[in-house]
This record gives sequence, structure tokens and C-alpha cells, in this order.
Amino acid sequence: MTNPLQEKLKGYKLILGSGSPRRKTFLEEMGLDFEVRPKSVEEIYPDHLQGKEISDYLAKLKASPFKAELQPNEIVITSDTVVWHKGISLAKAANPEEAFDMLKTLSGDWHEVITSVCFTTLDTQKTVNCTTLVKFMEFTEEEINFYIDQCRPFDKAGAYGIQEWIGMIGISEIKGSYTNVVGLPTHLVYKTLMDMVS
Repeated sequence: MTNPLQEKLKGYKLILGSGSPRRKTFLEEMGLDFEVRPKSVEEIYPDHLQGKEISDYLAKLKASPFKAELQPNEIVITSDTVVWHKGISLAKAANPEEAFDMLKTLSGDWHEVITSVCFTTLDTQKTVNCTTLVKFMEFTEEEINFYIDQCRPFDKAGAYGIQEWIGMIGISEIKGSYTNVVGLPTHLVYKTLMDMVS
């Protein structure tokens, strides 16, 4: 038996425009053939954007460097994840102090994890997004400091990875897609690609 999506993608070249090892692993586990071709952009967005508007904007922005070089059969996947809490976007922490403040803010409360995925071809572009609700237990300062020291979560929105120690000990409830919180809503990626190449 062949993978239904990989079969449909025959004749297409899939490009992951991200250096994220987690997103790469998900596409591999979905059984897809793809090339990793990360390009860096300055992740700045207009101040008025809220929640999923931010991740949609940044996912599209990350696709912009590819537009001049795309071939007719290529599909580029770019993505952005936002941790949204009480009307504020918690981006990547620049240092241990910022990471501590973010995790202290999230401690004992619900937050939203929003991932947007942008699919870009030579003549079309489609952006989808997914929101997962996550509830953290109350953390002690010792637990937060231990996690930051052990995992150095400075490349992650909200200064945490659900698949790491803090996710294992600290998440009391989750409503929605787990893979979305890791960084890629795989069910949406599958559905969108199936629709695009049908």
C-alpha cells in the first residue's frame, strides 16, 4: 500500500521552509518526501495584529523569500507558532530572565497555542491555522528555573516545549491538537495538501 498523500504528490516537490527539527520530524513521520530549505526573515509584524493574525502574517512573511525562485511543481511550507495569553503574544525568550517571566505568567492558567501554516506555489498561496488550549499547573520558582537550566527553551514561543520536561510534569489539561502545540498541526497539513493537489 502507498501513502495516499505521497501518491498524490507525485510530480510535485515539497519544500519545508523551516529549520525546525520538530516540523521536519512531523513531515517525516507523515511519510512525505521533502527538501529542507530554511530562509531567514526578520519576524516583525504590525502592532495591531492579534492572535492568529500574527501567526498568519509571519507564516506568509516566511514564504516571501521563496517567491522569486519557485518552480511550477514546487510547494513551500512555512509556519509560525504564537503563544497567546491575556491579549499578549509571548514570543521567543531572549534570555533566562525573559523565559522565567513568561513561564511565571503562564503558571496556573490557560493559554492558546496558535500555529499557522502557509502553502505557497508559483501562482497560489493558502494559509491555515489551528488553535489549541493548554492549561498549566502552578509552578514553583525552583521548577521554572530547573526547566530553563536543563532545556534552554529560547527557540520556542512562550519559552516552553510541550514535549519537554515542563510539558510532562506541568500540563494538566489540553483541548485540541497536540502536534499543533509542538509546532505543526499535522492533520491540517495533510488535509490542505490533499485539497491542493486533487
